[in-house]
Order: sequence, then structure tokens, then C-alpha cells
Amino acid sequence: MPKVVITGAAGSIGSKLRRHFETLGWPLVLLDRDSRGDPAIAQADLSVWDEAWVERLEGADALLLLAGMAYPHASWTEVTRDNLDLVLNCYEAAVRAKVKRVIFASSNWVLGGRRFEEGPLRPDTPPHPVNAYGMAKLVGERLGKSFAERHGLSVICFRIGYAQREPGNRPGPHMAWGLWGQAMWLSDRDLCQGFEKAVLAPDTLRFAVLNLMSANPGMRWDLEPTRQAIGYVPQDGAAPVLTPEIEAEEAVSRHGWAAMESIRDFLMRRRR
Repeated sequence: MPKVVITGAAGSIGSKLRRHFETLGWPLVLLDRDSRGDPAIAQADLSVWDEAWVERLEGADALLLLAGMAYPHASWTEVTRDNLDLVLNCYEAAVRAKVKRVIFASSNWVLGGRRFEEGPLRPDTPPHPVNAYGMAKLVGERLGKSFAERHGLSVICFRIGYAQREPGNRPGPHMAWGLWGQAMWLSDRDLCQGFEKAVLAPDTLRFAVLNLMSANPGMRWDLEPTRQAIGYVPQDGAAPVLTPEIEAEEAVSRHGWAAMESIRDFLMRRRR
């Protein structure tokens, strides 16, 4: 059975994966800055290098790099500490502790600027982050590629869809970001399947960036590379629901997005 380290173990995704892996009988090492009173979780601030938490990684088959600021509205100050310093520390610690694989929780926000475009969103689609959070996740992916090439570390980066914190994680029009948000819904069952298959993927898989969403009808996110790389076959899916309120919000957001893109293009032309 693989030994798995879960960072951010007290968080929403970390808690879901912990429960799933416990049903499989896998040995787990649980780390989080705030244990929330759970004695099974070791408190560790991974943004600060400390041999005490680095030693806990020894002998692990997989390190789940979930720790970090999880909000798209996070400031540059927050993501610098929690999504850049922390991520770099974890990659370096994984190499030192001879961890076989790092599974990095990247985000759909790496492609946030593609919201109102058309066509499929693939792992090789040019990135277009629109906030500090998305930019930090892109850097985390590129660090993973560097560590895979320079140190032989196996790295899988999941561009995770919309996995809600609310109990039940139900899809529907209550979700944020309109049709875009609904189309990225990721069920708890599919979330756990994806990470389980990433842990068990062949050693020959050295580096991959993969989409991780449920099979939502009409969505643009391409899951075929995920299936080919790790055998992921989503069991759930839900078609986005359009309400008059969402339709109005979509129109306003689309107009604002187009205006921002026009300003950006204008400024880029002036720089040439």
C-alpha cells in the first residue's frame, strides 16, 4: 500500500481525500498549519523550512501538495507566502526525502481568462491567469516541470474544477461564476478517484498537467488527456442550469471582460 503525505489535510479537499484513503487502508501522514484540534494532524507551517516537517516525508510514495491559500481573491502578499514559498519548499523537501511523486493541486484559474472564449481547454492551451492566485498556480506547475526534469521527481499537476466546500457538493445554479462555474463542477467521488489514480499511476509518468472535472455535458474542459495519463473516468456529471439571473450576470460579466481585454490589447500595442 502506498504511503501518502497530505498537506493541507484539515482543508476541504484534504479532508475528503483523507477519508477516502482511510477506507483503502493506506498509511497517511497528515500536515496542516492549523490542525483544528485533530490530534492525527501534525501542525506545520510549510512556508517556513523546518527539518522537523521535512523528515515526516521520508519514505512517502506520494506527496499531495494541497496546502496553500485556496481563494481566487487572495492578495499577492498571501500567495507569495502560501502559494509560492510553500510550494517551492514542498518540492525541495520531496526531493530531499526521496518522495516518488508530488501531486500538485493547481487550479482552473490558470485559464481564467479563457472564460468567454470558445473551443476546448486542454493542458497545452496557453495559460491566461487573471489574478494572483491563478498566476501562483501557474508558477507551481512550472516548478513541478523543472523539478521533474532536473531531479527526476514525478509530478502530476491537477487543474482542479469547482469542488465546493459545502456539505454534499451539489451542482446547480447556486454555484458562483455562472455557467462557467457550473461547467467545472467536480464531485467528491470524482475528486477522490482522480487523486487515487494519480497516486497509483505508473512510475514512467514523469510530468503531466491534467484537467480534473466531472463529466459535465457541454463543458469545454478536455478530460481525454487525464484518461490517457492515469485512467481517470468520471462517474458523475451535471449540465449547467441557466436561470434569468445567471443570464443577466453572464451578459454583464461578458461585457466587462471584453472591455478589460480591449484595454489590455491597447496597452500591449502601445508597448511595441
